[in-house]
Amino acid sequence: MRNRRKRIGCAATLAAVLLLLGGCAMGGAAGNKTVQGNNALDAREYQQAQQLFQEAVKEGEQEMLAYRGLGIAYMGLARYEEAEMAFQAALDYTDDKMPENRQDTELYLATVQYREEKYEETIATCDDILKETSKGNADAYFLRGASYLHEGIQEEAGKDFDAAVAIEQTDYDLYLNIYECYREQNLSGLGGEYLQSALNIPGDDMEHYYNRGRIYYYLENYEEAQRQLIRPVEEKYEPAMYLIGRVYLAMNDYEHAQTIYQQIQSEFGAEAETFNGLALCSIESGDYDMALSYISQGLDTEGTAGKQELYFNEIIAYERKLDFAAAKAKAQEYVQKYPGDEAGQKEWTFLSTR
Repeated sequence: MRNRRKRIGCAATLAAVLLLLGGCAMGGAAGNKTVQGNNALDAREYQQAQQLFQEAVKEGEQEMLAYRGLGIAYMGLARYEEAEMAFQAALDYTDDKMPENRQDTELYLATVQYREEKYEETIATCDDILKETSKGNADAYFLRGASYLHEGIQEEAGKDFDAAVAIEQTDYDLYLNIYECYREQNLSGLGGEYLQSALNIPGDDMEHYYNRGRIYYYLENYEEAQRQLIRPVEEKYEPAMYLIGRVYLAMNDYEHAQTIYQQIQSEFGAEAETFNGLALCSIESGDYDMALSYISQGLDTEGTAGKQELYFNEIIAYERKLDFAAAKAKAQEYVQKYPGDEAGQKEWTFLSTR
């Protein structure tokens, strides 16, 4: 059997995903449905948010906020074409008195265009954003640089990436996003230079140790990642505990990975991501029924965070059991839930030929 890719479910800084999902509130008098929709976004309940914002639009609540929220909900559902139309509608309701609202919405629009691989349109939208601000905008520079890179214009991409980090010099996520862009284009050497720069960000608190651990994790230097994570893990810094679990998984040290995920559950409660980690340990140990049990428990947790990885690995577990009928059924359900996920589409294509 071919080697099937599994989902670890980390808070990965993938270059294509610059979702600005924090802080949904914007200027303007939001109506009741819009407020409820924003609350659903905060909980990552995108289907519910979509319905609430559609009702807000029908009821004539503050149109800019309602359409903007609807676009974010569609983004969360990987329905990018509909998201693009919603953001365009939101922009139609902005004016010169709403510069922050307009820029924020344009950034969402550029992100969606990037996800749709409309790189020329992404560049044009980012041009508009950068023309409207004298201070520059790191997110717009990043998205435009990433689009230039996809278009094969490496020199312009490098200029924009450098402009982005000049604005946000201590943003680890930005450095990781840039690295991921280069890695996707088989230019990891160029991207690695940005990760090396990130390692020079000063700081000795738990967050900095954790972020340096992330950098080494992406560089696949797992021993150094472990060293950076010793202190924050000892202090039970939750993000570092999740990361060390992923490090152990990458090192095929499933015994320690299982222990750390069980410890996280003991310290912070059982979440979907911990059950996913435990399921991965069981998959690699050949105990597929136990993996499916962990996946079932994870899917029973509240909310939607981390559940995409569980659904994906459920397919893998059934494949490993050689139960291709069940795997195919789960893959079909998966692509219906997450139509924009390429890995899921590949699984479905593979299983459809069995």
